Amino acid sequence: MATATDLKVKPLADRVVVKPLEDAEQMRGGLYIPDTAKEKPQQGEVVAVGPGKVGDDGKRVQPELKVGDKVLYGKYSGTEVALDGGQYLILRESDVLAVID
Repeated sequence: MATATDLKVKPLADRVVVKPLEDAEQMRGGLYIPDTAKEKPQQGEVVAVGPGKVGDDGKRVQPELKVGDKVLYGKYSGTEVALDGGQYLILRESDVLAVID
């Protein structure tokens, strides 16, 4: 698994790269739930942050997120990509709903 320091991607503007956190395999009533039937995780860890977007006044707006933050994001937010053998999500900072302490 790639760590934040050796991941070879640098998001642009206000985008962040998130590694989805997988839930433990669930068994309900002794039945196995296949991967295709499981819901997508809606929380993850930020592994890369862009420099921020440029505002209407021409000044760069610094991002609020930082590498290592645990975040909640919308179910259908962002774009899924495979990087360095892992699955990641690239989304706008505004698609992040909350930071988990």
